[in-house]
Amino acid sequence: MSVVEQAIRWLNDPVNWQGENGVLYLTGQHLAISFAAVFLGCLVAWPLAFWMGHTGRGGGVVVVLSNLSRAVPTLALLTLFAVSPISYGPRATVLALAVFAIPPLLANAYAGVRSVDPEVRDAARGMGLSGGQMLWRVELPLAVPLIAAGLRTAAVQVVATATLAALVNGGGLGLIIAAGFGLQDYGQTFAGGFLVAALALLVEGVLAVTERWVTPKSVRRSWRRARPTAADPVPVPAT
Repeated sequence: MSVVEQAIRWLNDPVNWQGENGVLYLTGQHLAISFAAVFLGCLVAWPLAFWMGHTGRGGGVVVVLSNLSRAVPTLALLTLFAVSPISYGPRATVLALAVFAIPPLLANAYAGVRSVDPEVRDAARGMGLSGGQMLWRVELPLAVPLIAAGLRTAAVQVVATATLAALVNGGGLGLIIAAGFGLQDYGQTFAGGFLVAALALLVEGVLAVTERWVTPKSVRRSWRRARPTAADPVPVPAT
């Protein structure tokens, strides 16, 4: 029996879908960990990116922070957090994944705000809008495509990387893969990998639809030809 056939057989076994070690429970746990990590990343990255993008300051800081965050291996962070007072479990996983999510969130949000046409800003000032009003009513709506692209990139990367949570007792679908390796059941390992890939694709699809729904039609038309995809790196405009 091939590995694929073993994986199909494992997935078709109702026992593997039930209980705290079942697919449904672990999928919910995986999504909860990923959501918490991305949410924490947004709380850190977006206010900083919006402020720097609005003021035109800190382009170099964005590049440095993004590169530093990408350079630090998530597994190394996970291990450091696990042996620190944070200890093993979901908290260490969420913090490590949040650091991993920050670069695309920060770079895309900053680039989106800075890419707003200066003439649009001048028109907003001419209408008497304050700095805060211009950010919320003009710059952020126009920056939605890039902000959403960064969110999609971060979310998909976090969902895929959250399998490492199994190494520090953090839960999630990675436990299926780890258990498969431990039992030398490569059908189970393949099934776990398939579930993670399917979940990442599902998250990508849901966020793509959400992005289209929240993006104003006028902005959507202007970005249709040149808009980067969620997987493309986004250059940070010079300040």
